Amino acid sequence: MHPPPPTALIAEDEPLLAQALQAELARVWPELHVLASVGDGASAVQQALQLRPDVLFFDVRMPGRSGLEAATELADEWPASTPFPALVFVTAYDQYAVQAFEAQAVDYLLKPVQTARLQKTVSKVQQALAQRAQSATNLEASLATTLSQLRHLMDATGAPPAASAGPLKVIQASVGSQIRLVPIDEVIYFEAADKYVRVLTSGPDGGREYLIRTPLKELLPQLDTHTFWQVHRGTVVRANAIDSVTRDEAGRLHLTLRGRADKLPVSRLYAHLFKAM
Repeated sequence: MHPPPPTALIAEDEPLLAQALQAELARVWPELHVLASVGDGASAVQQALQLRPDVLFFDVRMPGRSGLEAATELADEWPASTPFPALVFVTAYDQYAVQAFEAQAVDYLLKPVQTARLQKTVSKVQQALAQRAQSATNLEASLATTLSQLRHLMDATGAPPAASAGPLKVIQASVGSQIRLVPIDEVIYFEAADKYVRVLTSGPDGGREYLIRTPLKELLPQLDTHTFWQVHRGTVVRANAIDSVTRDEAGRLHLTLRGRADKLPVSRLYAHLFKAM
């Protein structure tokens, strides 16, 4: 009985480039079955979870969610019982991105895709899939390696460090017609919410909540990483405000903060912060 043909998902926001990649793949790897081609990061995550392909070709820059952000979200939601797909990022030439991919041994293709380079990528992916099929690979260890790679890539290709001198001291938040200056020492956690970021503070009255428009990815480089820990793609928490960490029946971690009822989920990407668990 022959094994099923390998499958792939393409996520590329430029239709002509997506068609060109699919046509090149058909020539170089005719056995590969491209299950779908999507044009944004959210659809990439949704379709990958639904179709469970063997290989992902993700454009690095896509509307709404970058290919790297989509891959990170996917790794967080991927079922632990299924091998995570082989990842190939498609990118316009960017020295720092290329160096980051090479450092993490994650394969990439430069636009426009060249046949010779694609052949090398296909050989590498085929070898990885063959090894996966022949050995009873520890799925948890394999996913942990992928998460580590994605973490380093997010760090290496994220927002540039802020030009301000030292970590952020004050958050400027609009309250009606006023701008409130919120000391960073009062902030318990930040949480991305639609087009805003919620800023939750401590205080004798239980603290307050402010909304700011600065995206979390722009705030992160301005925060002291020893003081604030990112625990989820949309949540950054003051480390010394964490009271306890619990693991649910599905193996997911959740944080409880001192003096608050909130239970904050910890994504797989940041579970390494709580190694004792």
